[in-house]
Amino acid sequence: MDPSPKSHPLLSYVMSRIPSIGPSKPASTPDSDPAIDLELQPPVIPDPSAPSSSTSPPQIVDQMPHLALPNVLASMTNAVSGVAQTRSVLRTLGPRPDHESVDLARSKLNEIEAALSKSLEELVLSSRPTDVDRLDWRAHLAEKEEEIRKEAEKEKAIYRSILQLDEMHEAYGKLLKEAEERLVKIYEKAGKLSENSEEEVVEELNEEVVGILEGAQGKGLERVDLSGKKLRYLPEAFGKISGLVLLNLSSNQLQVIPDSIAGLEKLEELNLSSNLLESLPDSLGLLQNLKILDVSGNKLNALPDSICNCRSLIELDASFNNLSYLPTNLGKELGNLQKLSVHLNKIRSLPTSICEMRSLRFLDAHFNELCGLPEDIGKLTNLEILNLSSNFTDLTELPDTFGELTNLKELDLSNNQIHALPDTFGRLDKLTKLNLEQNPLVMPPPEIVKRGADAVKIFMSKRWLDILVEEERRCMLEVNEQAQTGWLTRSTSWLKNYASVVTEQVSGYLGADGGSPRDPILDEQR
Repeated sequence: MDPSPKSHPLLSYVMSRIPSIGPSKPASTPDSDPAIDLELQPPVIPDPSAPSSSTSPPQIVDQMPHLALPNVLASMTNAVSGVAQTRSVLRTLGPRPDHESVDLARSKLNEIEAALSKSLEELVLSSRPTDVDRLDWRAHLAEKEEEIRKEAEKEKAIYRSILQLDEMHEAYGKLLKEAEERLVKIYEKAGKLSENSEEEVVEELNEEVVGILEGAQGKGLERVDLSGKKLRYLPEAFGKISGLVLLNLSSNQLQVIPDSIAGLEKLEELNLSSNLLESLPDSLGLLQNLKILDVSGNKLNALPDSICNCRSLIELDASFNNLSYLPTNLGKELGNLQKLSVHLNKIRSLPTSICEMRSLRFLDAHFNELCGLPEDIGKLTNLEILNLSSNFTDLTELPDTFGELTNLKELDLSNNQIHALPDTFGRLDKLTKLNLEQNPLVMPPPEIVKRGADAVKIFMSKRWLDILVEEERRCMLEVNEQAQTGWLTRSTSWLKNYASVVTEQVSGYLGADGGSPRDPILDEQR
C-alpha cells in the first residue's frame, strides 16, 4: 500500500515526512519536533548499477540535495494530499486481495449469475395451477422472482466487494504514478531557484508584496498573481486596489483572508486554492462582480451564508475541504452559476434550493457522504455533466424526477449502493457517457449495464413504456367494470328523470289556467 522507494522514490520520501503517515519517531530522539522530524532517516533508492553485494545504497537526499529545503518539502507535501487521503481510505478497507482471490471472486460471480438465470428460467416455465387466478399467479411469480434475485445479490455482495477493493488498489497505483511525476516537476523547478534560507525567502516575499502595493498607487492595476509565494498573511492594504479584476493567491500558507477584501469592488476572479483557510470572511458577499471563486484544497468546515450574495458567480469550486453542508439558500440566490464542484468533502445532503439553479451545467459531488438527492433535481434541465460517484454505502436511490434531466450528457454513479435506476431513466436522450460500476444493480440487469449507455436507455425506455401500457390497461379495466356494474343505476336514474319530466308536462297540460275548463267527469268517483 505504501509507495515503493524503488518505483516511487520521491513520493515515498515525501509521504514518510507527513506526520500522520510517516514512521513513528525513534525512541532515541524524545525531544525532536513531534510535527515533522526532518532528521529522520529517509528512504533509500537502490542503485540499479551497483552489484547485489552493495552494502549501503545512497540516500535520496544525497542524490537530490534540494529535498533538504523545508520550502521544497512543503510544496511536495501539498502536492500529494490526494494520495494521502486515498491511502487512508484503503488502509481502512484493507490490503489488496491477491490474484487468486480476485479470480475466485470472478468465478463465483459467474456461477451465481448462471444459477440465477437457470432459476428464473425454471420460474417462468412453471405451470399455473388450475385453481389459481391468472393475476394472482403473476403476482406470485413476481414475488418469487424478487426473492430469488435478492438471495443472489446477497451471495454476490462479498465477491463484488473483493473486486471493488482490487479495482480501488489498481486506481491507487495509477495515482501514485501521477503523483511521482508531479514531484519530479516540483523538484526540477526547485533546482532552478537559488538555495536561500526560509527567512530570506520570506524577506523577498515581503518586498514583492510591498512592491505590488506601491505600484498600485495611482495606477489601474487589474491582475495580481501571488501563487506559490509562501504567503502567510495578506495585508489589509490589498483591499484598496479597487480596480483589481483578478487575484490569484493559490498554493500559499494563508490561514486568514482579511475583511478588507470587500474593497475589491471590480474583482471577477479570486483563487484561494491550496492554502490553510479554515473559514472565509463574511465580507466576501460584498464582491458583487465576482464570477469565478476557487477555494478548493483548504480546511473549510463551512461556506459563509454571505456567499449567496455573490450573484454574478458562474463557477464555484469548494472541493477538497471539510464541508458537511452547503448554505441553505445557495440555489435561490446563485441563479447564474454554471459550474459547481464540491467533491471530496463530507456533505450528506444537497440543499433543496440547488434545484433552482436553472443555469447549472456541471455538478461534481463525488466522494462525499450523500444519502440522496432533492426530489426536484429534475428541474436542473440545463445540467450536462453530473458526478455522484463514490458516495459508497450512503447513496442508495435516485428520485423519479431524475429522468427530467433531458440535457444530461455525462453521468457517473459508480461506487454507490444503487439497486435500481428510476423508471424515467430512459428519457435521458442526450446521455452518452454512463458509469454504473460497483453498484448492486438489479434494474437494469448487469448484462444490460455491460452493453453501455445506449443499451441501458433502451431497456429503461421499454420498461417505462410497459409501465404506461399496464397503467392504461388497468384504467380501462376499471372503466369497463364501472360501465358493467353501473349501467342499470344510470338507466334507472334516466328513466326517473324522464318520468318526472313527462309527469310535469301532463300536469301542466291538465291544470293550465289558460286552457279549457276541467271536465267534471274526470273527477267523478267510480
